[in-house]
Amino acid sequence: MPLVTGLPLNRRDGRLKVTGRAKYAAEFAIDNAAHAVVVQSTIPSGAISGFDLAAAQAVPGVLAILTPDNAPRLQQAAEASNPTPPDVVRIPLLQDKGVYYNGQHIAVVVADTLQRAQQAAVLVKVDYREAEAQIRMQDGLAEAYPPKHFRNGARSPDSRRGDPEAALAMAPARIEASYTTPAEYHNAMEPHATIALWEGEGDSARLTVYNSTQFISGTQRALAVLFGLKPEQVRVLCPFTGGGFGSKGSTWPHVALAAMAARAVGRPVKLVLDRRQMYSATGHRPETMQHLRIGAESNGRLVAMTHDTFSQMSPPIIGEFTEPAGLMTEFLYACPSVAVTHRLVPLNRPLPTYMRSPGEAPGSLALESGLDELAAAIKVDPLDLRLRNYAETDPHERKPFSSKSLRQCYAAGAEAFGWERRPLDPRAMRDGDTLIGWGMASATRPANWQEAGVRLVFTSDGDVTLQTGSHDIGTGTYTIAAQMVADALNLPVHRVHVELGDTRFPKAPISAGSLTAASLAAAILAGAESAKQQLFKLALATERTPLAGFADADLALADGFVQARTAPHTRIGTPALLARNGMERFVATGNAKPDADRKQFSSHAFGAHFAEVRVDPELGHVRVSRWVGAFAAGRILNAKTARSQVIGSIVWGIGMALMEETRVDPHTGRITNANLSEYLVPVNADIPDISTIFVEEEDRRTNPAGVKGVGEVPMVGVAAAIANAVWHATGIRVRELPITVEKLLI
Repeated sequence: MPLVTGLPLNRRDGRLKVTGRAKYAAEFAIDNAAHAVVVQSTIPSGAISGFDLAAAQAVPGVLAILTPDNAPRLQQAAEASNPTPPDVVRIPLLQDKGVYYNGQHIAVVVADTLQRAQQAAVLVKVDYREAEAQIRMQDGLAEAYPPKHFRNGARSPDSRRGDPEAALAMAPARIEASYTTPAEYHNAMEPHATIALWEGEGDSARLTVYNSTQFISGTQRALAVLFGLKPEQVRVLCPFTGGGFGSKGSTWPHVALAAMAARAVGRPVKLVLDRRQMYSATGHRPETMQHLRIGAESNGRLVAMTHDTFSQMSPPIIGEFTEPAGLMTEFLYACPSVAVTHRLVPLNRPLPTYMRSPGEAPGSLALESGLDELAAAIKVDPLDLRLRNYAETDPHERKPFSSKSLRQCYAAGAEAFGWERRPLDPRAMRDGDTLIGWGMASATRPANWQEAGVRLVFTSDGDVTLQTGSHDIGTGTYTIAAQMVADALNLPVHRVHVELGDTRFPKAPISAGSLTAASLAAAILAGAESAKQQLFKLALATERTPLAGFADADLALADGFVQARTAPHTRIGTPALLARNGMERFVATGNAKPDADRKQFSSHAFGAHFAEVRVDPELGHVRVSRWVGAFAAGRILNAKTARSQVIGSIVWGIGMALMEETRVDPHTGRITNANLSEYLVPVNADIPDISTIFVEEEDRRTNPAGVKGVGEVPMVGVAAAIANAVWHATGIRVRELPITVEKLLI
């Protein structure tokens, strides 16, 4: 039977989505559901001194108003627990009256209709005792501190090899520059939403939550901890997530507040954050300031690099998140002396979190722009400079790469783009009065996977259903999972069904960090092998079996039949096998997790971007006019959905480079463009035709299925490639994102 994995099959969920039949968290019809609306603080620092609830309580239909004065007390995990997302975010949960940033949840209004809850929320009056606030990064640098939970405590936030200072002092060519990136927001199409309902009391209590999330198991665990329940007492459902990009990986306070409100009013409660509220309540990519120094020989061979990152944090009491911007500098290029540091700047701003390609997206702006600046200084082609410093093995971990096809990405992308025609000097290409510039950058992201489980259910009609507690966050998990199961069981893909997003299914990891495809692929292979072995045994033990006299090793599974390898027509179909054994269905499970051998290798996906921009020299307007991206990301499971992921990432990177910027009032800490009319993101007219190339790569060292993940690596380096192209067009080096008109009219 021909393999279907890798083919550009249409999305399984496509028709459901375009016809509106795909149900998202807020769309489940729950009888007697009330509506909750959060009230948010209007000061950046201080404490609540009192509430005036009279007007709000007078609104017809109001069922409850929860404040720190009457909110139920929640369990708190041990102090030693890691507060880093995606663990539960415990502040603010109405457990105290402290105010740590503007937009903090300070009350919840519950009413019988959404409109009444919204009206009452507006009428809640709050008195504060204001305290001094620190809003701007530059004002808080003196209080910067090293992260305590960097990479979940697995390593230090700083690293060093060689003697960078001495090597820099002796280097014939040196570059020193600072780069800044603003706070950026995920802006998923689906808002964060939760429906919570309780059944039973005491030890028999059951909490069911419909939640827009990238991590149902994380939500289950968080709510169990907060409400003093066993995990099996909490069921979380999320069959579809309308985008998350990292923001739905954590269990944010509104989820627990919905459950708290449902218990308080004794009926189901729906809580949906509006767009403005999401800007202060569900994380963001933190603002960064990065200082880069590069030293090289006159021929461009690197001798030293230092990369120091300061990233914006909230008050430490809320938690901790570090934007690991310097990690790719540690290993991407062959350099004997490298020092990397990370520091957090505590501000009265909301807690940051993961955002598509965390660390590498802002970090690549500094590293890849710095390499471009070095190339310009020594009059070397930027691509040639990278090839001269190509790392054949990981210089930081001192391990071989599980596979690395970056050189092939450079070659394929450069050829498709026509890079050999690029002049070295800036302002050398024009189309009439329009300046044209070409820029490039490297891309990389870790190729990780985590333990995952699957359940395969064979039914009497010959179909198979895959069940796993994973998610489809818009990336095509339903489709690629069906393809993998079909090939693993040698079954037509139309006979495979996929069910996701229920904590009653076997556990799977968070759908983030490009983990999902790799983790599920390994678990599906394990589940399929287990299913085959059990079916073989069942077929041999069945009365009047046509396979009598054969052994397990003599059998194969094909097209729904257990058959003899040497005599394919000697076989029994799985429906007949179930019927003869009085079974309505047959269930097999599989589980897979990384083994110790994987630690022998450094595993990463790689890529290369080639960008063309057109700049109006009088208006300073920048338009991206052409793009080629080439990527080596292991085994590609679906050519169509993978290409969609690449295009989506590059679009994100274009927004990062040219448009996205969060503006914060320096006095009040209020986000002044908390909406999609003023927080600018690209639209179709901003995006050129994007050419995508996948370099074939076989890597079973990364995981059993050879999958690396392709959802994030294409975003890395996009902003740098555009910044480099803008320099090539104009001769102006912009080191502060976004690249706006004002920065080019000088």
